Amino acid sequence: MAVPQEDRANKDYDAIVVGGGVNGAGIARDLAGRGARVLLCEKDDLASHTSSSSTKLIHGGLRYLEYREFSLVRKALAEREVLLKGAPHIMWPLRFVMPHDPSMRPVWMIRAGLFLYDHLAHREVLPPSRTVDLRKHVAGGPLDARFTKGFVYSDGWVDDARLVALCALDAAERGATVLTRTACVDAERGAERWRVTLQSDDGTTRDATSRVLVNAAGPWAAQFLMEHAHTADRVHLRLVKGSHIVVPKLFDHGHAYIFQNPDNRIIFAIPYEGEFTLIGTTDIEHHGEIGDARASADEVAYLCEQASRYFAKAVRPEQVVWTYSGVRPLLDDESGNPAAVTRDYRLEFDTGRGEVAQAPLLSVWGGKITTFRKLAEEAADRLAPVLARNADEGAATADFSRAWTAGAALPGGDLRASLGADAPGENQVEASFERFVDALALRHPALPAKLVRRLARAYGTRADKLLEGGLGTEVAPQVFEAELKYLRRVEWARTGEDVLWRRSKLGLHLSADQRDAVTQWMTQRLPP
Repeated sequence: MAVPQEDRANKDYDAIVVGGGVNGAGIARDLAGRGARVLLCEKDDLASHTSSSSTKLIHGGLRYLEYREFSLVRKALAEREVLLKGAPHIMWPLRFVMPHDPSMRPVWMIRAGLFLYDHLAHREVLPPSRTVDLRKHVAGGPLDARFTKGFVYSDGWVDDARLVALCALDAAERGATVLTRTACVDAERGAERWRVTLQSDDGTTRDATSRVLVNAAGPWAAQFLMEHAHTADRVHLRLVKGSHIVVPKLFDHGHAYIFQNPDNRIIFAIPYEGEFTLIGTTDIEHHGEIGDARASADEVAYLCEQASRYFAKAVRPEQVVWTYSGVRPLLDDESGNPAAVTRDYRLEFDTGRGEVAQAPLLSVWGGKITTFRKLAEEAADRLAPVLARNADEGAATADFSRAWTAGAALPGGDLRASLGADAPGENQVEASFERFVDALALRHPALPAKLVRRLARAYGTRADKLLEGGLGTEVAPQVFEAELKYLRRVEWARTGEDVLWRRSKLGLHLSADQRDAVTQWMTQRLPP
């Protein structure tokens, strides 16, 4: 199904959302689903920066318990299962193993933390934590023999960049206008409307008006207010860089690891893309250009050194096949240690200063991927009274107060519905996915099993739409024109990088020449 790239007829909106990361896309989706006329603009590609550079976990944040962030952990724990049920193709449960190092946190403290983690929020999909003997458990094999006891608990995994793309797609299919590579270069505030100027990457501009403006620019949020919206921010952010490394897989089982470090931080080692292990993350104050964050040699060495404390075979910097870094915009709570800065969010609702009311401005500060849906819901709830007041005739049927995303699947996530009577129970998200893969393979018996599984993971029930006209030419191994055309037509992909490193991680599996072939195919077919 093609999604309109631009609504030229409509220049007036209920809400203009600036920022195509997970929070901006989530807010646009929620508002569009309530009947609002929404425009989402992003100066680069969707999820170009922070939202594609996470550790890719849907988690409560076990270590935040030590900082007494009980409210944040409870909120995030509750969201895990909401998200897992709504997008079982791009999210799935993951079991984490924490080897016990007696020189770190004592056993009683870990058990107490895991008890809280199991019980702070209602849990139906994910199993509880338990203690294991690493001399017998499969996860003990790759570890140094000195680790004999471990703790296993549950969280979830998410393809972060696809999450953003699917939120934007859902917003568009509910009527939103989504403009990528389009910056909001100026926003003038009036008594009832914002007048914004949008500039695409080819230099062309267009004007639009909106009843409210949502600043979801992530690490650029403060800069956007000062330079483009002509207002000062009242919240101080700390920009913290998190870097990750990817190495050839270090173990064959499906568990992930959480390792405690001597500096009181933790790192994860996670099965990644079938053939790799993802290790991260660091927490370092970032003072350079936000879009230029890169993993330093010191960060790579740190991650290798800390992982090597646990694995029987050392992890060396020369093994690293890929690195990525993201700048996280965290609320400054005056913590001395960047790792201790809160991952919670704040919504700042501004209706102008002084006695004269002005068009509302909602700024999003902080946040984490796990709580993006809740953040978007709260943002839409804050805006609902404003949007309902003096609603235009075209919005007469909108229900701005109706929260709806908690029970709604993201595009492609309606696996149980597609399976009908053969669907497993609502809480059996992994079983639903496996049964869907089997059904997709039966419908397309000529496709290799590996390709079927990859398409099912990326597109869920939308995989059949992608395959309607056949695969077409094979541009690179297991990468066919049908998928590239779909990504251009439906998901706003325009470059090889969009396809290889955000809509997928195919870049890890292809040679330089094969990546160039995909890039060349995309370049030759612009504009879409």
